[in-house]
Amino acid sequence: MPTSAQLEGLFRASYFLTYLMFQSIHLVCLDERTQNLFILAGYNEEIEVEITPDGEVL
Repeated sequence: MPTSAQLEGLFRASYFLTYLMFQSIHLVCLDERTQNLFILAGYNEEIEVEITPDGEVL
């Protein structure tokens, strides 16, 4: 389960990707090893974003 900080980061990243950059989001999943949220986005799936459990967007 993602943390509340990760969900806030996911909202910010999703807003930025879809409404400001007009990029589609293809995948959002939780990496069980690192507990980071992973986002795969972009027309050619070239954008990768990770959100740490404390909400930091990498």
